[in-house]
Amino acid sequence: MSALPRQWVTVLGSTGSIGVSTLDVIARHPERYRVYALTAHTSKEALLDQCLAHHPQVAVLDSDADAEWLRRALEGAGQSTAVRAGHEALCQVAREACVDAVMAAIVGAAGLMPALAAAEAGKRVLLANKEALVMSGALFMQAVERAGATLLPIDSEHNAIYQCLPAVHRGGLERYGVRQLLLTASGGPFRTWGAEEIAKVTPDQACAHPNWSMGRKISVDSATLMNKGLELIEACWLFDATPEQIQVVVHPQSVIHSMAAYTDGSVIAQLGNPDMRTPIAYGLAWPERIDAGVETLDLFQVARLDFEAPDEARFPCLRLAREAMQTGGAAPAILNAANEIAVEAFLAGTLGFEAIAKVVAQVLALPYAGNADTIENVLAADQWARQQAVEQLGRHSRS
Repeated sequence: MSALPRQWVTVLGSTGSIGVSTLDVIARHPERYRVYALTAHTSKEALLDQCLAHHPQVAVLDSDADAEWLRRALEGAGQSTAVRAGHEALCQVAREACVDAVMAAIVGAAGLMPALAAAEAGKRVLLANKEALVMSGALFMQAVERAGATLLPIDSEHNAIYQCLPAVHRGGLERYGVRQLLLTASGGPFRTWGAEEIAKVTPDQACAHPNWSMGRKISVDSATLMNKGLELIEACWLFDATPEQIQVVVHPQSVIHSMAAYTDGSVIAQLGNPDMRTPIAYGLAWPERIDAGVETLDLFQVARLDFEAPDEARFPCLRLAREAMQTGGAAPAILNAANEIAVEAFLAGTLGFEAIAKVVAQVLALPYAGNADTIENVLAADQWARQQAVEQLGRHSRS
């Protein structure tokens, strides 16, 4: 059998946890993959190290000054990687003709346009940026279909569901005999805490996830259960489901990554160690399977699997996300933007943990006349919500 041609991969957000794990998997298979582009926001030193290790054709940073620093450092090391700067450069390395696959791992709304550029260019899009679908689900899915792109979810929960379904096509779950999708959630570090304890949570406590190694923003979202709410919205678009067809199940061991319940009573689950290299390897090689560097799950060591319902009184962000999806239009984009502002303030120490949900709820309650029928309108809703959230911060800020 002749060897397959190596695939060019662009990694958007390469210095974050997903990007680092992606490069780990790629390095295990040099005969299959080579890096076309690596991008980072401001982590120029980390990006330099990655460039020296993986020799990309292109590297992208946000600012001209950081790009010039990286350019000089690479020249001094005798490496010919081209260095670019700015938002358009991000989109360009996502749509470049020679690129086969794009790992969309930029956190937050900043990752929307590069991920959309990859979809519009018909790439294999490995979607780790859930905000792209939360903000512009209908537009993003239309772009995928129109360009013939392959969309593979990398969030462990959605990747698990993808593996549990016989096929993923538009047209509703019923045509595949699926009754319900079960999204598992670890419950975060405060699953057993009372309301008074939760009110005193510090940023370092919120970022100490019991099972997963993640960035600070997504760790806070996991602690508030907003991450699970965003995943619920993402699942609706990925699998053409309604919010009512998705049940969140708190599963503290994070061993079952999600499940699909069928009309005949069967429930199919995907299990594995909590390591993002598994869904990353699945996305890179699909429909094949490759080594991800992850040990096979030891069920004897796990010993038990626990499940419980989420407590939306202590963690109201999950309810807010579901209601935003039910409302539709610009509501999910507004939810996401308000949450980003609130989490940023919490991490900066100017907003209490329990006030994150309050800020989001208050912004969602404000009247908004716009819609989400174009990407320009989506971005306008995002900016409006950010401005409103900043105004709300003053009512809850810590002295």
